[in-house]
Amino acid sequence: MHLLLINPNISASVSALIESEARRSAAPGTTIEVLTAPFGVAYIETRFEALAGAWAAAQLAAEHHGRADAVIVAAFGDPGLDALREVLPCPVTGLTEAALASACLLGQRFAIVAISARIRAWYRETVAHYGLSSRLANIRALDEPLADIGRVQQDQASRLLDLATRCVEEDGADVIVLAGAPLAGLARSIADRLPVPVVDGVSSAVRHAQLLVAMQPKRALRGSFAAPPIKANQGLPEAIRVLLGSPPEP
Repeated sequence: MHLLLINPNISASVSALIESEARRSAAPGTTIEVLTAPFGVAYIETRFEALAGAWAAAQLAAEHHGRADAVIVAAFGDPGLDALREVLPCPVTGLTEAALASACLLGQRFAIVAISARIRAWYRETVAHYGLSSRLANIRALDEPLADIGRVQQDQASRLLDLATRCVEEDGADVIVLAGAPLAGLARSIADRLPVPVVDGVSSAVRHAQLLVAMQPKRALRGSFAAPPIKANQGLPEAIRVLLGSPPEP
């Protein structure tokens, strides 16, 4: 099985964290491939940054999906996930979708621990998109600039643990979701220090992707996830044009 994980951000250090946790989580014999966005921002906090990340993910998916059994959007908030599900011939999931699905199997109410206060609005909208707002206990986040996105786990370990503890004690969370690729693998190191289950987005996405591949689901031919209709277009990268089934430009 070949899993393609796409980091929609430009941070190579975060891609390394993604790859490390994905390899730990994958079943034996699984090939893990991680691609980093060639343009965009270091980490996504806002809707507009998510728009840029979604386009970067779309380009990478269009260029490289042919060798993948499943594609994972490896950023919390899942930028571009639904759009990729319309056009890719293989299963697609993302860190948020998979983490929330895991959390819902472990408890009734989940809380999210995030790396940025600004990011909370977008995360709330993402949770609502998945129809799970009623199960969200709270989103707690770090509230200071991050010196190095690849070292946020080491630099902010005690504060992240404190936020997770408050989610349990003050917000009544049954499950903690650690949000974002920069926190990949942190659940392994703090699980024994919290009284409730802790969910990691990368490990959840890898395991859900493997399940989807094993299920061999049929591609949608009707409904909202059917392939987009073929129509005239202009100025699109060739890989995107091919993915859309477009005829050559005149």
